[in-house]
Amino acid sequence: MDDPERYRLTLTSDGAVVMQGWWPDRAIGERKFRSWIGSYGGIAEARVVLTERGVDGAEEVLKEWPEA
Repeated sequence: MDDPERYRLTLTSDGAVVMQGWWPDRAIGERKFRSWIGSYGGIAEARVVLTERGVDGAEEVLKEWPEA
């Protein structure tokens, strides 16, 4: 069974979490990543990060905007 919270997308503004979403599928997470940049990229100090949670619970950054 897929982990419904395997891929997490986080939107922050000036370091504070504004919004988060979780998906079981990477393709959905990547689509949402692009969509959130288009929808919320104009927010001051906006940052969008897509991570994947491994079986050990550790998270790996897959994509971030703007790029570090």
